Amino acid sequence: MEEAFSSTFLGDGVMDKLKQLHIGLSLSATWLKGDGWRDKDSRVEELFMGDFYVDLAKKAEKAKLDFVFKPDALFLDTKVLDSSPGWSSLDPTVLLTSIARETERIGLITTISSTFYPPYIVARQLQSLNWISNGRAGWNIVTSLGGVENFMAGEMPSSQERYAQAEEFHKVVNSLWDSFPGLSLLTNRKTGHYADHQKISTIDHVGEFFHVEGPLNIPSYQSHPLPLLQAGASPSGRAFASAIADAVFAAAPDITAAKELRNDLRAKAQQEGRSEDAIRILPGLYFFLADTREEAFKLHARAHANLSKEKRYETVQTILGLNLRDMPLDHKITADLLPNDDVSVRSQTHTNLLKNLITEKQPTIEELLSRPEVVGSGHWVIVGTVEDALVSIEEWVEADAMDGFIALPGGSLHSLELFCDKLVPMLVDKGLFRKDYSGNTLREHLLIDNQ
Repeated sequence: MEEAFSSTFLGDGVMDKLKQLHIGLSLSATWLKGDGWRDKDSRVEELFMGDFYVDLAKKAEKAKLDFVFKPDALFLDTKVLDSSPGWSSLDPTVLLTSIARETERIGLITTISSTFYPPYIVARQLQSLNWISNGRAGWNIVTSLGGVENFMAGEMPSSQERYAQAEEFHKVVNSLWDSFPGLSLLTNRKTGHYADHQKISTIDHVGEFFHVEGPLNIPSYQSHPLPLLQAGASPSGRAFASAIADAVFAAAPDITAAKELRNDLRAKAQQEGRSEDAIRILPGLYFFLADTREEAFKLHARAHANLSKEKRYETVQTILGLNLRDMPLDHKITADLLPNDDVSVRSQTHTNLLKNLITEKQPTIEELLSRPEVVGSGHWVIVGTVEDALVSIEEWVEADAMDGFIALPGGSLHSLELFCDKLVPMLVDKGLFRKDYSGNTLREHLLIDNQ
């Protein structure tokens, strides 16, 4: 019998306090990784069809999730297209606009780059989505890791320059939203006054990166700015997130990494004059759920079948300090082969998990190279049943390592169905998630106005 895998230690501790988690669903088809797209029920043929994503959003809304979220990239790696869809995708803002018409309550977070888009266009697009969705829009502001060749000549700006531009970009967009407040609309048929033009003004912004006069040509749906999601983990990214983000899409493979990031961002938020509770840390949860652990491990193994053996050897050496390249694959790894504890490792959590496995099970090298800890992910990974996932989530909550998570279904669409239909109701029963929506807007779902 396989042991459940999670990038946390599975324990039986009782939580000292309950908290409502914020949960979103990524609309990237993460279950198509590896050979997953070749399954008959993968729906890969529908990857560029709107109804496919509407179905996913409706599943998420039925589960009362806070939002659906669409990542994006502004370039195409053609080399991967021989064997996978890669990052080819529909425009996220256009896609979410179509979803807005087919859903009622779930939040809609789009991704737009501050490096390549003009702020006036972005301010207008986001406010349009907010009107069309009745206040459910959110913005994942990214500085982009690539794509410069599609927008300008020269090299990609440095991280520091991109974040400096992002700060100005964010300021301009917010100023544009303020330039045409919704309260300026009068629509007084008796007096003939449509709007109070004195409440509408130019912004006259002249900065290092942008010159924008304004005002915006669409009124703001709400008097507050749209909720902001941010994903940067570099020093510049953390500084930016702590100043402006309502939530952070965190790459945190284990509790230790998640707690460090959460504590750091909460402290930095206070330094910016914000409440530490104003910023929500939402690690990506990459899960492979099945009816049995054996099935779940098969899903995970297949999704990473294309990972080279050399890369796996390298990962084992990074985690355990063991060079296994010259040993036969059927050689059993025993505890006496483990190096001393003073070896520098990448992740202490993954190291302890593998050490325990070796001590208790003496796996062969081939078995070790196929473990989730080895093929890994920058995100929190769970491989097992919904019961295994529940235990893992409870431990992260007990450790105060997160404020929720963004679901990244792996292996198959059945994994997503188990998440929505079984795991989320379990979280509801534990008091960790809402039974129903209490509001209608994304701000209300994220409890932003309560801070």
